[in-house]
Amino acid sequence: MRELVRIVFFVPHDHFDIAAGVSHALDCYSRAVEGHPSALFEYTCGYWEPSRLGDRGWELIRDALNPKDRRYFDDYDEDEAFHPEKAGAEPSFGIHGERDSGFSFTYHARLPWRETPPGSVSVLRATLPTEFLEERGAGFVRELAVDMASRLPFASGHVGLALDVAFSCLERLDILRPLIFRHPGFDIRDAGVRDNLGARVDGVHWMNFIGPLVLGELGGTAGLRAKLQSPATTVRELEGERVLVTLGPEPEAGDLAQGQPLPAYRELARVLEPWLELFPWGFLRRQGRERDEEELRRWWRRFLD
Repeated sequence: MRELVRIVFFVPHDHFDIAAGVSHALDCYSRAVEGHPSALFEYTCGYWEPSRLGDRGWELIRDALNPKDRRYFDDYDEDEAFHPEKAGAEPSFGIHGERDSGFSFTYHARLPWRETPPGSVSVLRATLPTEFLEERGAGFVRELAVDMASRLPFASGHVGLALDVAFSCLERLDILRPLIFRHPGFDIRDAGVRDNLGARVDGVHWMNFIGPLVLGELGGTAGLRAKLQSPATTVRELEGERVLVTLGPEPEAGDLAQGQPLPAYRELARVLEPWLELFPWGFLRRQGRERDEEELRRWWRRFLD
């Protein structure tokens, strides 16, 4: 198990339209981790097997981030559609640090349909070890995330503490239970392109990027500010009718055993409740794992109940 700072953006656009913004985010991340030789160690690109990152890897990644023409999945023939990643319809790549280093940068674009299925988003995800946070400071991580977001037309995004586990979280509740129910600031819900998050918000975290659709429903920046009274909370206006809500000067795990329930997180959760992501693990009950489903549902609503 690894403690991380996780940075995620959900972008409701096709690769052709956002590749330049993703390239900028990758440049920001790469500059930030300079001096950490373990941070950019190996890569995957599309259907390629993991390999040591070098000139060839950077060439493949930069080529993927420089699309030459726009093609819609509707126009792919049967063979191309059978392996869309090999045909280039679903660009993706990942850069990972050495084992257990806590560094990673991954991107997965949604399939480019002419009529996009509801909720379909491209997903950019990066992680940093908590040691990096302690070394560089929360202010550095905060501005890194803002810079990464600056050219992404995101619907939502977040930065916060997370737990990365070697096995599926859902199979390891015996290990996770003492941590996640005592320390609500740790997230265990990872992001994926198949989640179809749309404009919904992926929970409440230290930093919360809110896009124009939800912000408009909240009454704009002024309306959102009026709903948040916690002295630890700041609301920062961003370009493109977007805002960043930050809950305190640094991310907190909280500790219910010590009377630290993260009240600012709870306040924002109540404000965002109508737009929060729906419970994602309903399939557990169909698998006969009712107890696990009930426990995770309780954790899912930890800032609301």
